[in-house]
Amino acid sequence: MRVPGTDGPEAPRYWLGAVLLAPEAAPVLLGTAGSAQRYWHLAPDGDALHGRDLDRLEAAVAAFESGPGLQRLRSAVHPYAEIGTGLDEVLVSYGRLRGDIGPLVAVAAAGTGTVAAVVLLMTGGLAADRRRAELVLLRARGASLTGVAGRLLAETSVVALPAGALGLAVALLALPGGRTGPAAGAAAAVTGLTCAALPVRAVVAHRAVRVHDGRRDVAAVRPSRRRLVAELTLVVSALGAVALLRGRGASAGPVSLAPVLVGAVAALVLVRLYPLPLRRLARPAGRLRGAVAHLSLARAGRTSASAVLPLLALLTALTTAAFGGSVLAGVEDARDRAALLALGADARVEAAGPLPSALPGRLREVPGVEGLAAVALAQQAKVHGDRQPVPVAGVDPGAYAGLAARTGLGAFDAGALRRSGKATAPLPALASSEVAERYGTEPFPVRMDDGTTVSVRIALVRDRTPAVPGTEFLVVDRAGLSAEAARPTVLLLSGTALDGGALRRATGDAESVRLRSEERARYVDSPLQSGAERVYTAAVAAGGGYAVLALLLSFVRAAPERAALLARLRTMGLTRAQGRRLLVLESLPQAFLAAAGGVLTGWATVRLLSPGVDLSTIALAATASPAGEAAELRTDPWSLALPAAAVLLVTVGVAGAQAWWSGRRGAVVELRAGDAR
Repeated sequence: MRVPGTDGPEAPRYWLGAVLLAPEAAPVLLGTAGSAQRYWHLAPDGDALHGRDLDRLEAAVAAFESGPGLQRLRSAVHPYAEIGTGLDEVLVSYGRLRGDIGPLVAVAAAGTGTVAAVVLLMTGGLAADRRRAELVLLRARGASLTGVAGRLLAETSVVALPAGALGLAVALLALPGGRTGPAAGAAAAVTGLTCAALPVRAVVAHRAVRVHDGRRDVAAVRPSRRRLVAELTLVVSALGAVALLRGRGASAGPVSLAPVLVGAVAALVLVRLYPLPLRRLARPAGRLRGAVAHLSLARAGRTSASAVLPLLALLTALTTAAFGGSVLAGVEDARDRAALLALGADARVEAAGPLPSALPGRLREVPGVEGLAAVALAQQAKVHGDRQPVPVAGVDPGAYAGLAARTGLGAFDAGALRRSGKATAPLPALASSEVAERYGTEPFPVRMDDGTTVSVRIALVRDRTPAVPGTEFLVVDRAGLSAEAARPTVLLLSGTALDGGALRRATGDAESVRLRSEERARYVDSPLQSGAERVYTAAVAAGGGYAVLALLLSFVRAAPERAALLARLRTMGLTRAQGRRLLVLESLPQAFLAAAGGVLTGWATVRLLSPGVDLSTIALAATASPAGEAAELRTDPWSLALPAAAVLLVTVGVAGAQAWWSGRRGAVVELRAGDAR
C-alpha cells in the first residue's frame, strides 16, 4: 500500500497484514523485533447499568480515565498504559436527557398520586358521613375523641395493613429490578393515609358533642372563614405555580403540582357556584305538572356539603387525564411534523443522479400510492457572483402545489409558478425567506449543476417547501430548465397506507426509499422516551379510572338513602319509570357540573401551562427536529371529551341500575332496611 498523500512510482509502499494465533501463543509476539502493543476491549454489562447509579458510574469512569484507577492500572500493566472510553459521553448524554424528561414525568406522577390521595380521603370522608349517627351517639354517651379515633384506626388498620403489604409484594414481584426502599416508602405512605383518613375526619367532625347538627346540604350551609382562608391560600399557590412553570419551565421545582392545583381551585369555585343554578331552577320546576323534575332538583340541592371531595377527585382526575392526553398528542404531532419536514411527503424516493424515466409509472401502480410529484433537485446550484450554493427544485407546478397544500408546507397558487410563454422571460420562483431577503425581487442568473444558466425572478415567498428540508431553497417550473437539469432526481409520494417493501421492489437497489412512518420511528431512540410515554399513558388511564371510582363511591354513599326514598315514593304511587327518571335527574346536576368543569379545567390547564412545557425532549430526544421548532403542548379534544363523557355515562348507568335493583327488591324490604339503618 502507498503512504497516504504520496503519488508517483517512487512513493514509499508498505505491507498491511494480519496473523491469527492461538491464545497461548500470543506472548511470543512480545519477544519479536516488532513493537507489539497489548490492548484489551472491555464491554460493559448492560443489565448491570441502572439510571439510579448514574452519579456512581460517572465517578468510576472519571477515576479510571484520569484518577486513582488509572494509577493502579499503570502499576499493574505498564507505566504508560492509557484508557480510552466513550462511556463518559453516553452517561453525560443520558444525564442530560433524564434531566429534561424528569420534570415532565413528575407532572404526571404528581397528578396521579394526588388523585389517588384525594380518592382515599374521599373514601374516609364518605365512611365518616355514613356513620355520622353512630359516632354522634357514641359521643353523646360519653365516648372520648381518643377512644373514637383509636377504635376507627383499629378497624381500618385490620384491612389496610394486609392490603398494603400485599400491594408491595405484588409490585416487587412485577418489577424485580425495582428499588425496594422507594416502593416500601410509597406503600407505607398509602397505607398510613388509608388508616388515618377515617379517624381524622371523624375527630374533626365530632370534636364537639351534638345531638342534632341540622341541615348540611350545599344549598344551606355557608362556608366558614377558615375555609375561605384555605381556599384563598390554594388559589395563590396555584397562581404562583402556573406563573413559575410558564416562566421557568417544568424544571422549576414544585411546579409539577400546577395541574393539580388548577383542578383543586376549579373544584372549590364550582362548589361555591353549584347552589346558584339549583335555587334558580327549583321555582320554575315547581310550577310543572309532574313532581319528578321538582323533586329531583330539590334532592340535588340537598346534596351533602361534603361533596367537595368527590368533586375535587373528579376534577383532579379529569384534569390529569386531559393534561396527560395532551402531552401524548403533542408528542405524536411533534414526531409527525419532524418526519414530514425531513421527507416532504409520506415517502421520498431519491438518487444521486437522474431517476429512470419509467420509475414514476411503476410507483403509481404500487398499492397505497395516491399522489406523486417529481422533482429535479440541484443541490449545488449557484447564483452568479455568490459562492454559497442554493438548492434549486424544478417541479411540475400543478402536482407540486397539490402536495404542498396537502402537507401544509408552504401552499401556493400553481399559476404563479408556471413560466410565461416568452422564452426570454425569467422563470418565476418560489423562494425561502432567507433567499428572498438576499436576492430581492429583481431577475438574477442561476447556474445549475449541469452547467446551464437560467434567469430567475422571485415571485412567491414561503418558509417551508416539501422538496427541500432546509430553510434555503428556490422552486421553479421544471419546464423552463434544460433537458438534463429537468430530469427528476426525487419523487415525493402521498398515500395513507404505503408499503415500504413494495416501494423498494419497484425502485430497485439503486435508489433510496424513505417512508414517513420509518422516519418517525427513528426519533424514538431511548428507553427514557418510551418510559415517559408509558407514564403519561398510565396517568391518563389512572385519571379516567379514578374519576369513575370517585363517582361510584359517591353513589355507594347515597345508595341506602335513595333506595329508601324510592320505596316510600312507590307506596305513594310513583312508577318504576318515574323512579329511574328521578334518580337520573338527581344525579345529573353534579355529574354534569363535574364533566363540564373537567373539560373547561383541562382546557384552561393546557392553555396556561403550554408556554412552559417543551415536549421536544420526549418527542425527539437527541435527534434535532428538522424544523428547528419546539414541540408545543396542544389541547387534545379526545382527552377532554372521553373522560367527561365516561362520567356522564357512568352516572346515568348507575342511577338506572340502582332504580332497577330497588324495584326488584320491593318496597317492604327497602323500608325495613332503611329503618334498620
